[in-house]
Amino acid sequence: MDRFEIFLMSPPGLESALAAEVAEAGFDAPMTVPGGVTMEGGWPEIWRANLVLRGAGRVLARIGSFRAFHLAQLDKRARKFPWGEVLRADVPVRVEVATNRKSKIYHAGAAQQRIETAIAEELGAPIAADAPVTVKARIDDNLVVLSVDTSGEGLHKRGHKQAVGKAPMRETMAALLLRECGFTGTEPVLDPMCGSGTFVIEAAEIAAGLHPGRARSFAFEHLATFDANTWAVMSAPVSGIAPVSRFHGSDRDAGAFTAARANAERAGVADLVSFEKRAVSEIAPPDGPPGLVIVNPPYGRRVGDRKPLYGLHGALGAALMDRFAGWRVGIVTTEASLAQATGLPLLPAGPPIAHGGLRVRLWRTEVLAQKT
Repeated sequence: MDRFEIFLMSPPGLESALAAEVAEAGFDAPMTVPGGVTMEGGWPEIWRANLVLRGAGRVLARIGSFRAFHLAQLDKRARKFPWGEVLRADVPVRVEVATNRKSKIYHAGAAQQRIETAIAEELGAPIAADAPVTVKARIDDNLVVLSVDTSGEGLHKRGHKQAVGKAPMRETMAALLLRECGFTGTEPVLDPMCGSGTFVIEAAEIAAGLHPGRARSFAFEHLATFDANTWAVMSAPVSGIAPVSRFHGSDRDAGAFTAARANAERAGVADLVSFEKRAVSEIAPPDGPPGLVIVNPPYGRRVGDRKPLYGLHGALGAALMDRFAGWRVGIVTTEASLAQATGLPLLPAGPPIAHGGLRVRLWRTEVLAQKT
């Protein structure tokens, strides 16, 4: 298996942003598909994708496929599949199966059992619910497509965030939203409702050129295809670059920015960020050039009574219009009316994005004009 299809999971609605990141990182011919991006590559590309891509939620290797019209045929062909080319006999495996109505095999549980039995009896690998390696099978129009999850834990788990707020945004989503706002790492960023600091820390890491996967392990390290020497060279610490900007967060909750500071310390970017307690109405631009204000205010299920939210958004917009000439703004919210309550000169909203059981959109502005 020198080259095969690789699937990179994305928050639905941000596939094009992830494809742009994949292309920028030098991977071959990324293509957007619902829920992610596909590309061609081999195992080194798998390792590098897990290490360097900020927007991918997981990296799946498509390891093979075959037709199966009934369970007996699935059993026979699963037993003939060359599992040993990818899996190790001494590493436990978990199997997940998804089926659709177009397939004659529609019982996912029965299909899962057949594949588990094939792996256990033909390869000798143990089957366990908490296994470090997961094989995913999708049965679509009687075609069984087999993938292995090479990431393990979701890639939003960078390995340094312990303290999170009440409604945390995943780092992968934050990275893609920063990209959608045009952030490249060369300008300051301010989040006036920073919570546990996700936007601010992600921006600082981008500016410093730090790999998002530098502080964690991956499922691919348990596969037969893993080359520890090549990985050691690929994942060696990078010296990073000296950022030209600083990154700022504030929150009215003292506990939130205390947690954000601790998260920044673990991420190794504490020298690049600042967090302080400050109400939205009190925010002011930091010293230096203008940049990007990006904020994920309360919305939807996060707040039972929405009426106070209109006042909050209004106060945010007033502060930005009054004091942030030259800056751009990005606001994530579920409701167009909440975005419009800011009074900001908003561009048309981005596509709906799945987030925590809700559908949110990114609302952006051009550079804010000087108040007259």
